[in-house]
Amino acid sequence: MTGKNLAVITARGGSKRIPRKNIKIFCGKPIITYSIEAAIGSGVFDEVIVSTDDEEIKNIAIKYGAKVPFMRSEKTSDDYAMTYEVLLEVLEQYKKIDMEFEYLCCIYPTAPFIKKEILKTGIDIIKNYNADTVLPIVPFSFPPQRSFIIENDNVKFKYSENELIRSQDLETLYHDAGQFYYVNVKRFIETKRIIMDNVKPIILDDIEVQDIDNESDWEIAELKYQMISDKYYK
Repeated sequence: MTGKNLAVITARGGSKRIPRKNIKIFCGKPIITYSIEAAIGSGVFDEVIVSTDDEEIKNIAIKYGAKVPFMRSEKTSDDYAMTYEVLLEVLEQYKKIDMEFEYLCCIYPTAPFIKKEILKTGIDIIKNYNADTVLPIVPFSFPPQRSFIIENDNVKFKYSENELIRSQDLETLYHDAGQFYYVNVKRFIETKRIIMDNVKPIILDDIEVQDIDNESDWEIAELKYQMISDKYYK
């Protein structure tokens, strides 16, 4: 059997900075459920699965409509496992049961700002532009070209050539929004890279993005989500 589009939500059990981060309650429900519901609601995936090594995460994933057809191996469950290794393992497991996919979307479990509409946009872009990768990005809120470093207890410009250049005259730089990646499966298997050569962006507004690495980030994300939920998520 050959499928077409696969969504993989990567959610291992271990999390040191925020314990049980992937299923911690976020605005009333486990945070992973936002990713599951967006993936299913988009209607673009033949399979929506959660890759995990944790039974509690597995049970919550299934409760909210995702599949967990196999558990993640010990090798891809430790602190040093790379995302591409997790995805390759998933594809290898599916190949064993004669299921192959044209496109794969890796969705992070702590991305409550994902909307089903943006997942639809992503699949359209990767198909229409024959892209290797599609990912959401967001402009830096402050130009990195004007950043400081501390050297011998003194503050100095990292890039002194930009000291007298106005911020608005500097090139706009972007960073990964940390929500999802679409990849062309054939090219991904060949390169074993997520960010390949032909990469197309989806540019997000800063209000739609929040990195969640610690408890303060979590609180900010909940406040931001509550503030914009009526506009974006109803």
